[in-house]
Amino acid sequence: MQFASELLPGALVQRYKRFLADIRLDDGRLVTAHCPNSGAMTGLKAPGSRVWLSVSDNPKRRLAHTLELVEADGTMVAINTGRPNHIVAEAIEAGRIAALAGYPRLRREVPYGGHSRVDLLLEADNRPPAYVEVKNVHLRRPERHNGRAAEFPDAVTARGTKHLHALTAEVAAGRRAVMFFLVQRADCDHFRVADDIDPVYALALMEACAAGVETLCHRCHVDRSGVTLADPLPVRLPCGGQAVAQHP
Repeated sequence: MQFASELLPGALVQRYKRFLADIRLDDGRLVTAHCPNSGAMTGLKAPGSRVWLSVSDNPKRRLAHTLELVEADGTMVAINTGRPNHIVAEAIEAGRIAALAGYPRLRREVPYGGHSRVDLLLEADNRPPAYVEVKNVHLRRPERHNGRAAEFPDAVTARGTKHLHALTAEVAAGRRAVMFFLVQRADCDHFRVADDIDPVYALALMEACAAGVETLCHRCHVDRSGVTLADPLPVRLPCGGQAVAQHP
């Protein structure tokens, strides 16, 4: 996924009201940007942090600027939660995710599970469809797991737990279901669920994996030109086990 235009550099003044951030641009202007992330953004909201913004020329937008990247611990981190579905879909269509290869048709935001829409639905004539939920991951805590773990969630997520239950129901109905964790940073070497932040989600993930929901994780290469899928990371479960993707 490439950014449509060159990003503007600046420094974070403050992030507030969840979806707003004041930024001092390098040219001296102070702007209020949309912060497309409802999570806690732990480690990514310190005043003075180096940041980069995209700019929209849509006259109907209230805020022209959008916070896209934050530098933390010497690494560029993509924080826009509206990007991961596109990044994963782009990689699937390019044949860059071996575990999700062999599906000639991809649809987005397809209703399922009663009151949900699956992020990606992969279809082929000779195999069951694959329901893929994509989660944005950017939490890394230096004090936990030697600072090498990407973790999700960074806040309690009832919606995320609901998605796990819906995926589990698809497996029970004979379809394939995949939870895809996209780590929008490059400085982690494995994934863990943040069970201290949301134990309910952690339990739901364990139960979903036991029921046959597959868990995949990839980290990303992030720079000022865009965010692209990189190599897969192992998923380590709270019980000490490891989730293994199945490839029918």
